[in-house]
Amino acid sequence: MRRNLAALLFATSLLAAACGSNTPAAPSTPGQPDKVAVGVIPILDVAPIYLGNQKGFFKNRNMELKLEPAQGGAAIVPAVVSGQYQFGVSNVVSLLLGQTRNVPVKIVCNGDNSTGVDGQDFAALMVKGDSPIKSPKQLAGKKVAANTLKNIVEPVVRESVRKDGGDPASVQFVELAFPQQPAALQSGQVDAVFVVEPFQQTVLAQGGRKIASSYVDAAPNLMVAGYFTSTQLLGQNPDLVKRFTEAMKESLAYADAHPDEARQIITTYTQIAPDVIAKMTLPKWPQEINRAALQKLADLALQDKLLEKPVDLNALLPS
Repeated sequence: MRRNLAALLFATSLLAAACGSNTPAAPSTPGQPDKVAVGVIPILDVAPIYLGNQKGFFKNRNMELKLEPAQGGAAIVPAVVSGQYQFGVSNVVSLLLGQTRNVPVKIVCNGDNSTGVDGQDFAALMVKGDSPIKSPKQLAGKKVAANTLKNIVEPVVRESVRKDGGDPASVQFVELAFPQQPAALQSGQVDAVFVVEPFQQTVLAQGGRKIASSYVDAAPNLMVAGYFTSTQLLGQNPDLVKRFTEAMKESLAYADAHPDEARQIITTYTQIAPDVIAKMTLPKWPQEINRAALQKLADLALQDKLLEKPVDLNALLPS
């Protein structure tokens, strides 16, 4: 996501109110496949849906998938609520925050997870090679770049600092898009960055060091993103949601079991160089939602005041 979440949720709430009961269901023609639009962010996390579409997993369930690249959840969430897209993908903190503010969406399937392996995750908290900072507790009072403020980066980085014995509340977050973070780190504009692949490779190539795997610190095998739909589509066309979920689970399992094919499909929808893709650490793509890890993330977000009230996971997750 590239926009402030408050703006996202305000716009979404207005859109939901405006659409009301007129939100369209997925368009379909008798005897023809259901046309299904899915809002995606063109990053490695979504490799399974591209791979599953290529393999025919959605076609086999009578769906014609149209993948709609977007900059982030700021565009995807309102489009799903309005019915422009039938499904979308978003990082889970955006969805947790949306649930506390009654945004009418529901997670239908896992998106991607941390590898769960410290030092070998697809995201890392990093510093310059010559930085005096050796561990997260030394970030107290320091500046850390986050791609979006008030989002998943803040609670996981604060947890790394907390676990290391530092003061998590004193960390200062600076909003910078991922592509800008390696240069900002090199110039001293920030003291540390939290980056995902392929930007982790960029920082490493510049001599940077990992000081924490913050997704791993937050919870074992942390769920990072999820696919979701509107509550209205779920009520109007539960069969479509069921078929989409089944196809997504097959796609996730296939991508997890065939990392070489997942790497190859990434070359078709991103501008990442093949030699960089070959070096990247891929996320894990389990089929099932890690509810315990999601609850831990919700608890951390509440503790760090990103959430105003506890999340009702029963309302957000599939039954």
